[in-house]
Amino acid sequence: MNPQTEPETPIFGSPKSLRSFDDGQGKTTTLMMLAGLETPTSGRILLDDVPIEGIPPHRRNIGVVFQNYALFPHMTVAENLAYPLKARRMAKLEIGKRVKRALDMVKLASLGERRPAQLSGGQQQRVALARALVFEPSVVLLDEPLGALDRQLRETMQLELKQLHSETSVTMIYVTHDQGEAMTMSDRVAVFHDGHLLQCAPPKQLYDEPESAFVAEFVGENNRLSGTLVSRDGEGGSIQTNAGMMVAARLGQQVRIGDKVLLYVRPERASIGAAAANCENRFEARVADTIFQGDHTRLRIDFPGSSHFTVKQNFFAETAPPVVGDRVQLGWSAQALQVVQA
Repeated sequence: MNPQTEPETPIFGSPKSLRSFDDGQGKTTTLMMLAGLETPTSGRILLDDVPIEGIPPHRRNIGVVFQNYALFPHMTVAENLAYPLKARRMAKLEIGKRVKRALDMVKLASLGERRPAQLSGGQQQRVALARALVFEPSVVLLDEPLGALDRQLRETMQLELKQLHSETSVTMIYVTHDQGEAMTMSDRVAVFHDGHLLQCAPPKQLYDEPESAFVAEFVGENNRLSGTLVSRDGEGGSIQTNAGMMVAARLGQQVRIGDKVLLYVRPERASIGAAAANCENRFEARVADTIFQGDHTRLRIDFPGSSHFTVKQNFFAETAPPVVGDRVQLGWSAQALQVVQA
């Protein structure tokens, strides 16, 4: 987890922060193994290239922030922050300096003498984060720390966490089941499924270049078609869908002629009407439903191979959205198409 080097095992070594989501897939168990609160049955955990699986939790130099904050109710805010420093037997003067610096960092300098019960949820979250940072850990583990906050406060705290992370440059491993939160805050996102790490990549790469059908369907919204690769030329190729249509696509190295494949098109990357005129892939289609959603209109499109294809038309599009029953041109570019093996 050295911020200056790229680790061999992505799950244990993000340069900045690493996120994963979906429930019951092993995220918190992984976090607990990193913290030393669970013991791995096999494998190794490296911190700065040093194995730590045999090191007790209090000697790993890892900070932890839990969803329920786990603050000591009988202690003041300052005493909560001082606790991990006293456990490390630091000098009283140094403890005072670090506590003051941590309180300033989370904008709670005037609340050091209050107890947790006298604080709001957002303030308690800041105290828990400050306590995890006060002893200058190598890594901070956060297990859904914003889950107990309401939406508006959660969004505010997301921005504050990003800023704090930028200021401290400490590696943060953050567990969440909220995709929007993961995509908004992360340098890299890890997707877990059934205890396996399926993909670990920057948010944009994860969204644009999923490596499996699960990631393509789980991250964001996607339209799916099925077919067979019939030809390829370098990074491009032609796919015949199960409905008999020929589709031009950008291909990964792992896809070979004759392979059964799944094709994905994001709703915002499909076009209709005049906007589809220059797309490599164009088809006759019918508008089955429209839903106005403020900044865009969602269109459900029927065409061969799909009866629930979704298109997002920007509110500021040059042409008015079609109405139910209209026959339209539906199109997308080869670059917009994501292809994975079935």
